[in-house]
Parts: sequence; C-alpha cells; structure tokens
Amino acid sequence: MNFNRVEFVKSASEPAGFLKDGLPQIVFAGRSNVGKSSTINCIVNRKNFARVSAAPGKTAHINYFIVDDKIYFVDLPGYGYAKVSHSEKERWADLMNSYFLEMERITAGVLIVDIRHKPTRDDVIMANWFMETGCRFIVVANKLDKLKKSEIGKSLELIKSELHLPEGVRMICFSAEKGLGKDELIASIQECL
Repeated sequence: MNFNRVEFVKSASEPAGFLKDGLPQIVFAGRSNVGKSSTINCIVNRKNFARVSAAPGKTAHINYFIVDDKIYFVDLPGYGYAKVSHSEKERWADLMNSYFLEMERITAGVLIVDIRHKPTRDDVIMANWFMETGCRFIVVANKLDKLKKSEIGKSLELIKSELHLPEGVRMICFSAEKGLGKDELIASIQECL
C-alpha cells in the first residue's frame, strides 16, 4: 500500500456526515496537543497535510483522509483540552459517541499518548473502549525525541500499567518530529487490515 498517496476527503461535524462505504477505517485518537495530526503527517510523508495547530483543540470535526484509495485515516477531535467552551466539549463528546456507536465501521484504532507523561483519565477511557469492544488498537507513545534513552523503559512501563494493557497490544515508541517508529507503525497498521 502506498501511504504517500493520500487525499483529504471530508470533515464531518455531525453523524449524517460519517462515511459508511465499507472501506477500512483506521481511527487516530488522543488528547489535544499529543500530536495526532503530526503523526498522520509523518506516516503519509507530508509536512502540513493534516492540520497542525499551535493552539490545541482545533480539530473540531472528524476528518477523513483516503490512503491509496483503499483505507481511511480518521482523525478524531482531541480530548481533554481545558480552554474550549463547555458547550464545545459537549458537542465533541456527542460527535465522538455517535461515531463509536457503530463500532463495525472501525477497523483499528491508533491511540496516541505522550511518552513523557502518565496517561490521562481520558486516555484510560479511550484504551478501555478499544479493549471492551474488541477493536484492535495500537498505542503510539509519541514525543520520544523529548526523552533521554534512560527514561524510555520506565515511561513505557507506566503507560502500560496505567492503561491496563493486556499482552498483545502493540506499543510503539514514536517521534512524529523525527520520524522515529514510522516504519513500525506503518507495518502495524497494515497488519490490522
């Protein structure tokens, strides 16, 4: 599959806009400012393809990108950012809940966490959702370039413990900025198809 052959398809701001054409959907989830858009950009080898914002919380819709006319990358709104209005947070939550109600549309999830920090309560909720529904998922520990090598093992253990990850859930050390872990993530996504 050619991950460099990618196009933006649409943004959905309400359930009527969700794509249901039967193509596999790889869902990218994570808190605001964890690097979801940067991770997508790294995978597809384009700098500003998925919008990267200096202000967290700007992905307010579910964005669909088609890869090689075969699968969708689905960029969900980031969760957990405090500087958006309560009504906007509720709108995002309703949108996400509606999307997840039809779990058969989701082929696999990519849960992006910050390797430097303990997973948030929202990260735990998202990991639990993937595990409870039986949806395959990959945990991407992003921002690897910000850690010393001696800190990596301890950070990965904390993430695994806090998310209560069972054996078999793949964790990938990743740096969207440096491209570290890119080949492993692409291979892992392909295994889910």
